Amino acid sequence: MRLQYPPDIKIILLPCTGRVDIIHLLKAFEAGADSVFVAGCLEGECHYLMGNIRAKKRVNKVKKDFSQMGMEPERVEMFNLSSSEGQKFAALAKEMVERTLTLGPSPTKGEERAAWLAAQPKAAAG
Repeated sequence: MRLQYPPDIKIILLPCTGRVDIIHLLKAFEAGADSVFVAGCLEGECHYLMGNIRAKKRVNKVKKDFSQMGMEPERVEMFNLSSSEGQKFAALAKEMVERTLTLGPSPTKGEERAAWLAAQPKAAAG
């Protein structure tokens, strides 16, 4: 059985999520990503001992920074799952794509974001 996940997902393989640095997350947005998620080992199950915990701290730091900058922190997320949970990975990938579609283009994409915001239905006036 082949895993079915949205084609919008670009997978970057690393030996451990502990290798994910804040700069990698930010560069993904700079390169045009509308959201980023890190999928790592279950907590306490890291082959490199603490890699996934370090990654989670870095992801949380970016979320906090995004909040302070006025950017949606939901655009970056960390999920912990086992390598045997392919169906869960596919479901999480789909969830992130749906979340991203709701959030719209990243604020780093000025014109695209402005056009998307202009096309959104206006809230009914009180």
